[in-house]
Amino acid sequence: MLVFIVRRLMMLVSVLLGVVTLVFFLIHMIPGDPVDIMLGENALAADKEAMRQDLGLDQPLHLQYLSYLSGVVRGDLGTSLLSRQPVLKEIWSRFPASVELMAGAMFVALSLSIPLGILAAMKPRSLMDALAMLVSFLGAAIPSFWLGPLLILLFAIHLNWLPVNERGGLEHLILPAITLGTALAAILSRMIRSSLLEVLGEDYIRTARAKGLRERTVVLKHALRNALLPVMTIVGLQIGILLSGAIITEFIFDWPGLGTLLLQSIHTRNYPLVQGCILFIATVYVVVNLLTDIAYGWADPRVRLK
Repeated sequence: MLVFIVRRLMMLVSVLLGVVTLVFFLIHMIPGDPVDIMLGENALAADKEAMRQDLGLDQPLHLQYLSYLSGVVRGDLGTSLLSRQPVLKEIWSRFPASVELMAGAMFVALSLSIPLGILAAMKPRSLMDALAMLVSFLGAAIPSFWLGPLLILLFAIHLNWLPVNERGGLEHLILPAITLGTALAAILSRMIRSSLLEVLGEDYIRTARAKGLRERTVVLKHALRNALLPVMTIVGLQIGILLSGAIITEFIFDWPGLGTLLLQSIHTRNYPLVQGCILFIATVYVVVNLLTDIAYGWADPRVRLK
């Protein structure tokens, strides 16, 4: 198990190094000068040059990269060009909101997908199976940038049941969580159905049925636990995707998370903050994948040999 974990940690470091390098050079290829955005195009050339020297933007690109890489190794992601605050401090101030939205979306996804997947697997090729899969296909086909405004029009404007913007109590979380969790529910429900159907064909399931156990007991107590093992991997992957894919949802609902922070920093050409947000999201993504691999390796020892 220790060798398995060490191999995964080495892969994690190489992936993060690739992310840092790729993001750094791509960000600096974006048209626009952050100095012009901060001072305005009509500012004096001397003032612009002084600010470039102060921000380190006058150095060659490879020296800027090495300086940034050495800072990342020390845990220093730089300083925001606009607020002059440490990048990591600004990210941490927005991270709880993104985690809250991610947790709400995951709750919605699991609440919908597990019942749908079980119902579809218990009666395959039946009307119930068809209806459950139709719901999942609709969830996967509807984009969040369409579903979000639709929910706002219905529940916030016409019915006036729920608020539509900013972060507050539970009522502020409902609409963005549904918007973000619907597509994930569609993926998980089909995964649970196919995994459960495979498990229901195993010999120990036939033995349980031969003992006279009720079908409900066979499915929920004996089959579902093993059927959820491959779903663990999908859930782990989707946690990272939810964190990075919440950008559109956060923008629609004016949710003060990492997504809106990233969009704002891209708009203002705030290089350190853009790099910090992307690196932070990528780190969370690969760490969650690492924990998922470890959990899967603990649950199924055969995975440790791969």
